[in-house]
Amino acid sequence: MILEQLKDCTLRNAAFSLIVERYSKQIYWHIRNMVLSHDDTNDLVQETFIKAWSGIDSFRGESQISTWLYRIAINETLAFLKKKQIETVPLDNEEHDFTDTIESDAYFCGDKADALFRKAIGMLPEKQRLVFNMKYYEEMKYEEISEILGTSVGALKASYHIAVKKIETFIKDNN
Repeated sequence: MILEQLKDCTLRNAAFSLIVERYSKQIYWHIRNMVLSHDDTNDLVQETFIKAWSGIDSFRGESQISTWLYRIAINETLAFLKKKQIETVPLDNEEHDFTDTIESDAYFCGDKADALFRKAIGMLPEKQRLVFNMKYYEEMKYEEISEILGTSVGALKASYHIAVKKIETFIKDNN
């Protein structure tokens, strides 16, 4: 139904408003788990929906709208991270403290354990962090993640397993 409305120029604005309303919170948290900054996340959410609006005519409906939006959000986020030259830090690098970034954020309301958990996630390589966030926080099935990232289910399971082990090791070593 929404797809039909998107193709109809007279209904497109209302249909797109429904999409923004339905998916903006999910997209926000998906990006936020990668970027950590509230302000940067808001900018990226806005860019995601601008790109979606601009590309609405090219959306063929072969995938779900949510899958299409996640792809755009991931591409925008990865481009942002590259542009800002934010690199993931190996778990053994003590010089960069993600806890400072998290705890200095006015929107962070977690305790020390949550900050440590988020620090561990922040130190994962991009691909593992993406897979972990989508599986753990968003409770996506591997098949959905596979469609969004264009990676095999087996590779995703391996990435998730490795990410979990790294997080467990980090938390054990820092407690």
